[in-house]
Amino acid sequence: MPVCVAETSGTEVLRPHAEHAFAAELAALAAQDDRPRPDRWKLSPWAVATYLLGGTLPDGTLVTPKYVGPRRIVEVAVSTLATDRALLLLGLPGTAKTWVSEHLAAAVSGDSTLLVQGTAGTPEEAIRYGWNYAQLLAHGPGRDALVPSPVMRAMAEGMTARVEELTRIPADVQDTLITVLSEKTLPIPELGQEVQAVPGFNLIATANDRDRGVNDLSSALRRRFNTVVLPLPESAEAEVDIVTRRVDQIGRSLDLPSLPDGTEEIRRVVTVFRELRDGLTSDGRTKVKSPSGTLSTAEAISVVTGGLALSAHFGDGVLRPGDVAAGVLGAVVRDPGNDRVVWQEYLETVVRERDGWGDFYRACREVSA
Repeated sequence: MPVCVAETSGTEVLRPHAEHAFAAELAALAAQDDRPRPDRWKLSPWAVATYLLGGTLPDGTLVTPKYVGPRRIVEVAVSTLATDRALLLLGLPGTAKTWVSEHLAAAVSGDSTLLVQGTAGTPEEAIRYGWNYAQLLAHGPGRDALVPSPVMRAMAEGMTARVEELTRIPADVQDTLITVLSEKTLPIPELGQEVQAVPGFNLIATANDRDRGVNDLSSALRRRFNTVVLPLPESAEAEVDIVTRRVDQIGRSLDLPSLPDGTEEIRRVVTVFRELRDGLTSDGRTKVKSPSGTLSTAEAISVVTGGLALSAHFGDGVLRPGDVAAGVLGAVVRDPGNDRVVWQEYLETVVRERDGWGDFYRACREVSA
């Protein structure tokens, strides 16, 4: 049965790539950026950092922050890409590794789509190259029959390639990157040829701390990366700010109601996640057990976005405790046995006793019953 694929413009897609969603900011930065740029970079390192961290340009253009965190982390990441060393963004799930890698590639190369998604089934061809078998059978081995990987394209065009979840890729496939990163060459033995990287090429990989022991990087490969660790938000206020910004962006793309600034439900979700994650209440007085899940900032964003959709389609458009309670339960209770006990204990000993949280407690009790 034939499948019809409709063409879509940049405004019609559900989630535009960073270089399209923030095209106006990138263009304004490029127009006012008079600092030296490495070969084939669209912006100078200073402008790339400004794009990620936000700021106001001389002409009054407001650049929104894409990453809320220590400035030095972004500066180290950007300066790494300006050298011949690849960049490894490491951290817990939900610390914006993928988000940062996408925006770095968009600002440096103007294209964040040269992406290899790491999974347990990622083949070597995803990093090296594959073959168009119709061409191969008809004409034999040749460059016309070769299907370049995103990494090969980035090498040939002097752009930034991305490898997501590097430690989920089998170890023998990971090591395909060693020659690419050390010699800046990708051999094609079938043709007796090679692709050599041109200036501007570099690679950003991401990996999370929870995957240690799945497919650990070999020491030879790890040496080819400069590792930057992305931490969890330092304070509850910073995490509330991150969640609010992202939910607002996602909500606009989904035509959901606008989110009031400083909404109490976001603060409650963030507080619950931080306390269960840290094993300690925010006042430092009560120790609590931690569930098996990560309870990351990304999961808080998902819970609040889901709650906003509930309030829009089945409520009055105002985010209330009942809209986020089910999402909180689903995020906390991953193991129905142990996690449910942890959640019930936290609900009764912490949430129940907290002033002003009665409506949140009752909503959580209702969905937990």
